[in-house]
Amino acid sequence: MRIPRVGTGLTASWRAGYRLTDLRHDVLAGLTVGIVAIPLAMALAIATGVPPQHGLYTAIVAGAVIALTGGSRFNVSGPTAAFVVILFPVVQEYGLGGLLLATIMAGLILVSLGAARLGVLIQYVPYPVVLGFTAGIAVVITVLQIPDFLGLATEELGEHFVDNLWRITVALPGISVAELAVGTVTLATLILWPRFRLAIPAPLVGLFVGALAAALINHWPSDVLPDVATIASRFTWEAHGSSGSGIPPVAPELAAPWRFPGPDGAPLDIDFSLIRALLGPAFAIAVLAAIESLLCAVVADGLTRTRHDPNAELIGQGLGNMVVPFFGGITATAAIARTATNIRSGARSPVAAVVHSLVVLLGVVGLAGVLGLVPMAALAALLFVVAWNMSEARHFAHTLRSAPPGDVAILVICFGLTVLFDMVLAVAVGVGLAAALFIRRMALLTESERMDPQDNAVIRDLPRHVAVYDVNGPLFFGAAEKAVASLRLVDPEVRTIIVDMHDVPSMDGTAIVALQSLIDEMHGQGVSLILVGLPARIIVKLRRAGIRKTPGSLTYCRTLGRASMTALRWDGQYSRTSGSRLA
Repeated sequence: MRIPRVGTGLTASWRAGYRLTDLRHDVLAGLTVGIVAIPLAMALAIATGVPPQHGLYTAIVAGAVIALTGGSRFNVSGPTAAFVVILFPVVQEYGLGGLLLATIMAGLILVSLGAARLGVLIQYVPYPVVLGFTAGIAVVITVLQIPDFLGLATEELGEHFVDNLWRITVALPGISVAELAVGTVTLATLILWPRFRLAIPAPLVGLFVGALAAALINHWPSDVLPDVATIASRFTWEAHGSSGSGIPPVAPELAAPWRFPGPDGAPLDIDFSLIRALLGPAFAIAVLAAIESLLCAVVADGLTRTRHDPNAELIGQGLGNMVVPFFGGITATAAIARTATNIRSGARSPVAAVVHSLVVLLGVVGLAGVLGLVPMAALAALLFVVAWNMSEARHFAHTLRSAPPGDVAILVICFGLTVLFDMVLAVAVGVGLAAALFIRRMALLTESERMDPQDNAVIRDLPRHVAVYDVNGPLFFGAAEKAVASLRLVDPEVRTIIVDMHDVPSMDGTAIVALQSLIDEMHGQGVSLILVGLPARIIVKLRRAGIRKTPGSLTYCRTLGRASMTALRWDGQYSRTSGSRLA
């Protein structure tokens, strides 16, 4: 099997003719997306349960590696909101080191999926399933940000939605007016700023306004107004013998992932039991990364009228997630919002995503002190907006109103399972239910009925003891028995059955077994079968299964006219031999 190529997004851009003008557009787009990515990377890392610099490192390293090795020309990768519900429990149970190991394992799975050319399978995930679990993820993210937005002193939030909701409810009397004010001002800015249609990104303006409001509040004595928590007041760092608060002003450095702290703060001890325990989270990360990145690539294709290489994109995502943990970065995948911003800003190739990574790197090295001034309530407000956009609330409501009842049920079930349990269970159950619904619909489309000779001139002159049946639709395990059952209910006088199968596009193993059973049953009753219009590939299947032509008993014909002539010839032979069949 030929292994898919790597970096097809980049090579496709070069083949299209890459000029200096394209480079200028890529640099400008990368600057814009990089500015947007800095606050999002910090916010999403904090929501995941790790210090903000790890989100920035993800955008720097994974963003560049995936851009250069992936199959999309426009995808921008980094930490995304969809991962929060999966990564947050992993960090709680296994620490940052455990998350990095799970990310490496997920990268290996993604590379294997791409090498096996399974990228096209992601397109078969039904829309109600995707919409249901993304809306559920948005709800979980929103709830996790409420304590920072309101300044609540809650118990440590866990992985169970109901427990978290209860902890937040109990802590509500301790709302901080100062934190709420900063969060509200930031949220209002994030909502209203896009209406001015200015070039400055809303996240940058919103966090600046929030930081300014926090600085004014923190200027007052703490006995008058309580201090507003910021990144600098919440997080500390140590590097190269130095320490400080906020974000370390250093570039990501090569380090063994297992040297990062586990759940007890000490470096992880790697053994088989740990790898086995992380296999489930790694698989969940890989599945979500595959869905998210390929959906993002499809959106990018729609906006740019280009085509991505799904297998190369999976390999690129896998390589990025295998490399980034060695630089302290967490799980990455393509981000739809940043990719759309990239396209709207005029990007022409993956070079724009590389420039975005360089912008984030410059922000870490040169503006770490400034980034430390960002309030936690402002980051929570930013994630509220991200969650709202992610939820696609209008599409959710429209689907509830207009979709068939089966699709609505799948949507609601996936949403509920994501919120109350986890995304992996929601996707597994959703895909299973969607498959069952599809099987039922296809089974309803498959039917067989006896044809009236007066409705078809070809069979009008056939004797009464020759029955003609028309079978429509695919014969598979969900419909085969239903279609074959009607053939068994024949008139006792019938000696030959013609089955018109021109409209049977496929036949699986269950249908072949059912057909073999019918042939044996008809043979025992002295009834002959003529199968009409089957494609050559299905006839080959039947022959391999042992269903072969038997003179006077079973044959295949291309047309209904040929089948009628064969039935008349057999009928003449039957009459001359007084009912005995010729061998």
